[in-house]
Amino acid sequence: MSQYDLIVIGSGPGGYVAAIHAAQSGLKTAIIEREETERLGGTCLLRGCIPTKAMLGTADLIEKAQHSEDFGITLSNAKVDMAMMHKFKDKVVAKSAGGVKYLMKKNKIDVHFGHGRIEGKGKISVTDKAGKVTTLQTKNCILATGSACKDLPFIKMDHERIINSDDILQMNEIPEHLVVLGAGAVGCEFASVFIRYGSKVTLVELMDRVLPIEDDEISAEVEKSFKRQKFNVMTSSKITDVKRKGDKVTAVIETTKDGKTTSTTVECSHLLVAVGRSAVTDDVGLKNTKLKPDGRGQIAINEFMQTAEDWIYAIGDIVNTPWLAHVASKEGILAVDHINKKNPRPINYDLVPNCTYCSPEVASVGLTERAAKERGYDVKTGVFPFSAIAKASILGQSEGFVKIVSEKKYDQVLGMHIVGPKATELITEGTVAMELEATIDELIHTIHPHPTLAEAVGEAAHAVTGHAIHI
Repeated sequence: MSQYDLIVIGSGPGGYVAAIHAAQSGLKTAIIEREETERLGGTCLLRGCIPTKAMLGTADLIEKAQHSEDFGITLSNAKVDMAMMHKFKDKVVAKSAGGVKYLMKKNKIDVHFGHGRIEGKGKISVTDKAGKVTTLQTKNCILATGSACKDLPFIKMDHERIINSDDILQMNEIPEHLVVLGAGAVGCEFASVFIRYGSKVTLVELMDRVLPIEDDEISAEVEKSFKRQKFNVMTSSKITDVKRKGDKVTAVIETTKDGKTTSTTVECSHLLVAVGRSAVTDDVGLKNTKLKPDGRGQIAINEFMQTAEDWIYAIGDIVNTPWLAHVASKEGILAVDHINKKNPRPINYDLVPNCTYCSPEVASVGLTERAAKERGYDVKTGVFPFSAIAKASILGQSEGFVKIVSEKKYDQVLGMHIVGPKATELITEGTVAMELEATIDELIHTIHPHPTLAEAVGEAAHAVTGHAIHI
């Protein structure tokens, strides 16, 4: 029976990063992955973040091509070839998955393909595709089993016309009319892909604004941009009935505004259900422990990712923290450091950056203006538009702005919110600033090179004082 210091169940960005960090720390480590194709990387790499962003990359290029004359280039008949797009997407995924496989070999991590289950203290079984069961012994275990697409009980998924985010990644046709249920990050990203591929898009959101976890002003700017792009945006709305007949899907949508509810019937070619994900903890052997997942399948942990079973840790989408790949990776490192008794610092989840790769891009870190006021801060804000930034004009992407939320007493930066070009890259400046507890004055005194998009961050800091330079 193989004996390990640590076994990680799940090879997503939480699991494989934890395994690498453990091996580099001197622990004898194994990782278990049940993916039938025997590839590592989990949902994020195989059917989530990476392939979606590849599709968005194609959307960015087709948008540029369709507006090439604005940049002095004459093109004609630019269109998306779905077969070639999938070839590009799959190549990106294969390269990344191969990279993870290489890192396992480089760090001497044993890889076991099959379904991992906890069988008792220190005992993990692996059932392979042929049904063969192997038992492994370990001192510690990290559960990193991730999440799966969440369905709604009244919508029957057929995975052809009524689809989830896994299905849409494999779709060979461009929908004539795509209805997207859910205007969170996943819904907005796929809506942004297919509006630029040539689909008609209707975006349906239960809350009163798109991207509802973002700052109010950011959500409003995104919705304005979507409408300029000819999205049909329906907020404060829900789908109450769905029927498919042949190649058509009919959805009944109820919208409630100002206390009045109206009903609209929309006929489309495809319906994407993007209403969130569900934790995968139902068949990992928790019945052989004292761990009891909550109603959402999530496992309780302490600030070091340790569960009520002191030898078991849980990270990523199966715990009640932000369900983001970079969070899962950081949690994996934290768990390993705690196993190694390195007295690690717990994660400050207020400083987790959020990124949505729609067009325009959206990124944020820290508190929204509303959240800062709810916490009792005396808030001051600054907003600076990309329309006043030369580099944005050069890129042909002048939509959006940078917004900084700060507090008056100590001048500390509480949050940074960006909508516009390269927002998901620019947000790192805010993340570093907040990690170092920077003040508005320190941001103002930070020299931002010209011409860059990052100048908007420095200008937004000036705007907090009421003295932006270029507006």
